[in-house]
Order: sequence, then structure tokens, then C-alpha cells
Amino acid sequence: MATTATRLFNLIAFLQRHPNSSASQLAEALEVSPRTVQRYIVSLEEMGIPVYAERGPLGGYSLVRGYRMPPLMLTPEEAVAVHLGTGLIEYVWGKLFRGSALSALTKIESVLPDDQLQEIAWARGNLITQGIPRINPNLNMEMLETLYQAVRQSTQVDMQYQGKERHTNPEWRRINPYVLVYSWGRQYCVAYCHLRGAMRSFRVDRIQALRSLETSFEKPASFDPVEYMDEHFDPRPTQEVRLLFSAENATVAQDYRCCWESYEERPDGSVVVGFRAPDLDMAARRTLSFLDEARILAPEALKAKVAERARAVLTQYSETPMAIS
Repeated sequence: MATTATRLFNLIAFLQRHPNSSASQLAEALEVSPRTVQRYIVSLEEMGIPVYAERGPLGGYSLVRGYRMPPLMLTPEEAVAVHLGTGLIEYVWGKLFRGSALSALTKIESVLPDDQLQEIAWARGNLITQGIPRINPNLNMEMLETLYQAVRQSTQVDMQYQGKERHTNPEWRRINPYVLVYSWGRQYCVAYCHLRGAMRSFRVDRIQALRSLETSFEKPASFDPVEYMDEHFDPRPTQEVRLLFSAENATVAQDYRCCWESYEERPDGSVVVGFRAPDLDMAARRTLSFLDEARILAPEALKAKVAERARAVLTQYSETPMAIS
């Protein structure tokens, strides 16, 4: 829930962007009543913030022309959010922004008042983050830096890329790198591939060589990175997996809600969950971690794949291999 101090900061920021705002418009933006807005305006005036009102149908509240909110006017909660968020940079992008992140934290901490520094110190010791996949140790940071600069400057690169099928030889490709993506501990580059004549996503750790080019490109205005990731991030067919957890094992499904894209509780206490995997192999790997508490509902091909894996595991760990019917 937003505090009064937070709403006052938001009110100042809103007036900077939207002068001549009516009390009703401000109330809607801050999710408070018009009467509360009137009290906030009085509070700002008492704090020395230059707010004035213009009467008439086109009038409203505004800040005195030229007024700007002082830099780093953060609430304690905002200071904690900035500090914790900056601290996660190294998990995701490694050395790419490590220096900038540390520099930003130093600058922020050097100007924050004591109460906010105390809030940050409390959060550092009491809000612990674990389980985030760290940056891939196989990643070549120089290549990531080169790709970052190419994305930033909209310049083409030539790369030697090893696809998923390791028995095939690496191919040289010329790409227009649009965006960099972090997903589950891996970095990807979404780019237009001139070799394929289509959009593709490339795992950065599979790039074996990279050459920067001076040729620039223009990213289509219609390209939406979020939409592309939702619909086309992995070009391989997507496996839709559905698992059934009995009532006795429903707590297992509940404990791992973060793993499911769908979650359906049934009247008998059982739970049906769903998730998507890029291929049958990955679907089997994830499903095996929940057996024998779950039963596969779909797809049918996954049942055969899991049975095959189970036979291999039993053969490997049984002193006397036995057949499974």
C-alpha cells in the first residue's frame, strides 16, 4: 500500500508531466479521493513546493514553470527497491554491467540520508534472494560485450554459430541483432538472420566466433520484443504438457506453483498442472523430477519418452538389470 509520502512524490511527478490537471484527474492517478488531493496540495505548499491553481474549464493544478523535483528524492522503500534491483545485475549479465552497477550504488549511497541507508542495511540482511540461475559460466563475456554494442548501435555482426545438433558443423551467419534476452540462466540474442532470411534466437554461449561490422541496420518499428518472445522465442515446436497430481500429492503441485503455466484444482482435491517445453526431451527432463507423485495426461509421446528414460536409469543403478514391462 502506498504511503502518504509516496503519494506526495507521485503527485509532484505527475504535475511535472501533466500541468493543469484537475483535482479529479489527480485523484484518479493517485487512487485517492478529490478531497484527499486537496489535502496533499496543502501539504506540498507547506513544504515549499510551488503549486498554483488556475480557474476555469481548462484550468487545474500546476507547478510553477521551471520547477523540477530535486534528484534522488526517494522514499525508503524506493531506495531499497533500487538497491536490491541493482544488486541483481551481476546474476543476470555478469561483468557487462558490474562496474556500472557498483558505481551507481556508490553514488546513490553517498547522497541518501541516514534513515534510508538504515533501511537498505536492514533489507540487505533480511531480504535474501536465492535460487536465481546465475550467469552461464561458459559464456564468453567479450562476445556478450560485442553483441551489446551491436544492439546498442544497430550494427550487423558476422558470427560462427554451433546449433543444438552438435554433429553438424558450425555455420557463419550475418545477423541484425535486435535485442538481448536473459532466460533461466542463459543469454540469447534475438536477431534477423540473413542466412535463413528470417528472425531467429541464438544462444550466446553457442557462438564460437564473432566479428563486428560497420554496416548499420534499422530495426522495424513494428518489432515488439515481448510479443516475439511470447510467440516465437524458440523456433522449435512447443510441447504442451499436462500432469495430474492426486489429492494425496496435491501439496507437491502447490509447492512448485512457479513451475506451472496453468494450475487447476479439481473438486476431488486433485490438481492438473500444465507447462510448455521447447521439445520432448526437455519435457521429459522436467516431468521426471515430479515422478512418482504425478501422472502424465498429455502428450502421449511424452509417456513413451519418460518410460525410456526410466528404463535407462533402472539399468544404470540396478545391480542386476531387470526388464520393465
